[in-house]
Amino acid sequence: MYARFPSSALGGLGRLRSPDDFEKGDRHLMSIAKRISLIFRAKANKALDAAEDPRETLDYSYQRQVEMLAKVRRGVADVATSRKRVELQVNQLSIQSQKLTDQAQKAISMGREDLAREALTRKSALTGQMSDLQAQQAQLHGEEEKLTLASQRLAAKVESFRTRKETIKATYTAAEAQTRINEAFSGISEEMGDVGMAVQRAEDKTAQMQARAGAIDELIASGALEDSSSLGASDDIGKELDSMSSQADIEAELAALKGSAPAAVEAPAETPAVEAAPAAPAAETAPVSETAQTETKS
Repeated sequence: MYARFPSSALGGLGRLRSPDDFEKGDRHLMSIAKRISLIFRAKANKALDAAEDPRETLDYSYQRQVEMLAKVRRGVADVATSRKRVELQVNQLSIQSQKLTDQAQKAISMGREDLAREALTRKSALTGQMSDLQAQQAQLHGEEEKLTLASQRLAAKVESFRTRKETIKATYTAAEAQTRINEAFSGISEEMGDVGMAVQRAEDKTAQMQARAGAIDELIASGALEDSSSLGASDDIGKELDSMSSQADIEAELAALKGSAPAAVEAPAETPAVEAAPAAPAAETAPVSETAQTETKS
């Protein structure tokens, strides 16, 4: 039950929280804690699974089995040692029993029946101890045989596990190497992926630079851009005047060649002095070329 007060008395807080509200809040907090715990276990399991190497796990399991086999063999050795100790005690008691028997016989031969009785009494006590020790010896012998058989079986299992372990490790190593090779060839691996992306970026940048250089060359050739690197840059009028001057030079040289062609044909081949005569028209035409250039430029 919970009390209900007016809002004015509670300062606008309304009714008090009931035990059911507290219980719902506790269940909500427990649900959040369970979810956090589940997420933590899932993350830890994933991290451990990624860090686990099957080969290391197999080596650790083999090491544990070898340690267990060593413990069993030490147990066999301890049981054998105990059996041998009991056997030595039985032999000693047997020797003492035989000694007492000889003493009893000697006492009878000497007429000392009391000594013979005492010797036989001691022999009887030794016989009881010998019986107990022999039973213990038989028990230890049975335990030794059981432990020896178990040690042999365990040794066979450990050897079989070692062979299987090496086979699994070799198979896992081969599969891992094959996976890496396939990833390297297919470009799935991170290293090959980075190299491929770098090559792709280099090719894109090279193509972009080539396209830009070609566009600039086309703009310069069309006159849309001026080549500021050239020293003798001129405007369109200068270019036209240079073109006309070159054309005038070509026409003047062509006229000179036409004027010198007939003199070269009429000159006889025997007289060397006449051979130099055709040079005069060429010299006369030279001023004409200069005059033509001057008129053209003006």
